[in-house]
Amino acid sequence: MKEALTISTHTNLEKYGLKNVTANWNLPPRELQKITIEKNMGRETPNGTLAVNTGKFTGRSPQDRFIVQDDYTKDKVWWGKINKPVSPENFDKLHNEVLKYLSGKEIYIRDGYVCAAPEYRTNIRTVTELPWSSMFVFNMFLRPSEKELENFEEEWLVLCAPGYECPDPEAFGIRQGNFSIINFTKKIALVGGSAYTGEIKKGIFSALNLVLPIEKNVLPMHCSANVGKNGDTAIFFGLSGTGKTTLSADPERKLIGDDEHGWTADNTIFNFEGGCYAKVIDLTEEKEPDIYRAIRPGALLENVVFQEDGEVDYMSGKITQNTRVSYPIYHIDNFQETLLANNPKNIFFLTCDAFGVLPPVSKLTPGQAAYHFISGYTAKVAGTEAGVTEPVPSFSACFGAPFMPLHPTVYGEMLSTKMRDAGVNVWLINTGWSAGPYGVGSRIKLKYTRTMISAILNGDLDKVDYEQNFIFGLFMPKYCPGVPTEMLDPMNTWLQKGAYVGKAIQLAHSFHLNFEKFASQASEQIIEGGPLIDEHHHLHEHF
Repeated sequence: MKEALTISTHTNLEKYGLKNVTANWNLPPRELQKITIEKNMGRETPNGTLAVNTGKFTGRSPQDRFIVQDDYTKDKVWWGKINKPVSPENFDKLHNEVLKYLSGKEIYIRDGYVCAAPEYRTNIRTVTELPWSSMFVFNMFLRPSEKELENFEEEWLVLCAPGYECPDPEAFGIRQGNFSIINFTKKIALVGGSAYTGEIKKGIFSALNLVLPIEKNVLPMHCSANVGKNGDTAIFFGLSGTGKTTLSADPERKLIGDDEHGWTADNTIFNFEGGCYAKVIDLTEEKEPDIYRAIRPGALLENVVFQEDGEVDYMSGKITQNTRVSYPIYHIDNFQETLLANNPKNIFFLTCDAFGVLPPVSKLTPGQAAYHFISGYTAKVAGTEAGVTEPVPSFSACFGAPFMPLHPTVYGEMLSTKMRDAGVNVWLINTGWSAGPYGVGSRIKLKYTRTMISAILNGDLDKVDYEQNFIFGLFMPKYCPGVPTEMLDPMNTWLQKGAYVGKAIQLAHSFHLNFEKFASQASEQIIEGGPLIDEHHHLHEHF
């Protein structure tokens, strides 16, 4: 049945400047899938899941993301490489161009909201040129009831026109034909020239990352979260490839969400979203059973390659390494229905240290926690060419720099305060290398990482002794049930202790260099949370 009952009460679209459009309101996913197939914009997998190709852009384009610089934003936003300004005049000109482009076309409108905690709920109306973009929005934003749709009024409007490319970028103050722009005063997110669906989700996430801390005293976090049988919440921060989605999917605990959450003044953790947007490169049912089984009708696959027999080849990165699936969270068996929980007890910072010098598990002081949060460290393996074995350090402030409009220390100080008030333990978990760097040592077994996290969640590491790593100052447990004791201090696993010290000093130096740009706005306590050895190889006095 075509769910048309929501159409009669709908807004006159001319108020948005959309003229002579054929509007499809809040179509159910199966209807959008049918239209996508009929218009030859996608194909179905053997189990009936829709797969589409996002075209020229298979990922976000961070250099083409702008924030309108006006009275509201000019003194709040941390302007620079990440948050680039565009003038209100140029925004208005582009906005009009997009409206002209969409006018006369068939469009898809979806009403949804973000923020699962009722008092922070924010209504979003999304207007898209493509039917499958509307399906993505159904999956990723929260879904109002039919009753709520009747009198729906949006707070933010998203306009997404992948087919519009700006013919003269310079005249509009942008870099090239595609763009993603956030206007906080008009509450509009404008996406043009890119069909990559992540631009829609991250545009709204970036908006929340400014509005929630400034206006609502809520800390926004790029993290996954789950909750145990006793109501104890765990939060997992980490950059791509460090294990955020994998480690938060725990059969003993309920998933709150896998990517974006808020932490309120009264210690509620809530999901911003109503779905998951997971990477599927190298996906197998054995490694990632939850994600694998969530790929069924209603899910939307992006940029995957098909085998000759029509099955998806998840191993292939022929189109992109960033192959993705979006699905509503109810495709996961074990999820927290309210998408919120209280009592955050443990926070995990996940890092894949390819230098092999960070401990597999360490406990952080409040200063160290803020320092490592602001640093957002992981290491990338430099490539697969023969002979290239040197890892590259990678820092992304607050484990989500591309989406953070405020200065990173704002989020760092908020996190420190919340940790202290809630009595939360913060842990640094290295899911990378042990017994030497990439090419020499080996990747820490997922089984051991899971065991360490379980030991923390069960309280087993509350009862053990700790020793301090003399280079990074991190507190390493001397014992962890189910994990070989010699692994716990990384220096023990290296054949040559001098080689460990040299490599560790090299990484400590990278931390110090990266932190220089934040130091002027960081408190003494945060600065002291960094590695104990500075770039001159001197131990800091406070050790």
